[in-house]
Amino acid sequence: MATVHSQHQSTNEAVVTAKNETWLDRSLALLRIAFGITFLWAFLDKLLALGFHTGYNQDGVLDRFGDAAWINGGSPTEGFLTFAVPENNPFKGFFNGLAGYVIVDWLFMLGLLGIGVTLLLGVGMRIGTAAGALMYVFMYASSLPLANNPIVDDHLIGIIVMAVLALSAAGMTWGLGRQWQKLPLVQKYPVLQ
Repeated sequence: MATVHSQHQSTNEAVVTAKNETWLDRSLALLRIAFGITFLWAFLDKLLALGFHTGYNQDGVLDRFGDAAWINGGSPTEGFLTFAVPENNPFKGFFNGLAGYVIVDWLFMLGLLGIGVTLLLGVGMRIGTAAGALMYVFMYASSLPLANNPIVDDHLIGIIVMAVLALSAAGMTWGLGRQWQKLPLVQKYPVLQ
């Protein structure tokens, strides 16, 4: 049974366990894991066309593991970049021009997988959260003008969350961050933290 005692930290009172994990640490770890699962799920759905966002044909019929699956030759980015970018988006030509390129599909899928793994495991958080923030920037730009709120949407919140996770050492709690930071390669190249 863990002993809980109070510890004074600067001007804030924090409840600390025997492992020095605060409720804030645990909350950030939970946020990190939730976002990691979100990225990994998007990767798996596009890889296999599981039917949660990917896998429907033009008639709206679900075809799990069908032609829309990346493993079966489907493009994980083409549909969105071609049809989901609003007509009055100032970057529509740019995003439409990226649609269907194999390199764009590979970068997107490797990004989803890499970001998901780094967040889920709590390792390589600097690179993972920077890549996650960049992906959210592109998704935010492709959603302009915003439909429900003229400034803030879930993509902008994702950018903020990536910054918070990067700055908070969120991989240390419920992750492999402590062990990761002890590796000689990571100590030599702090960007890998």
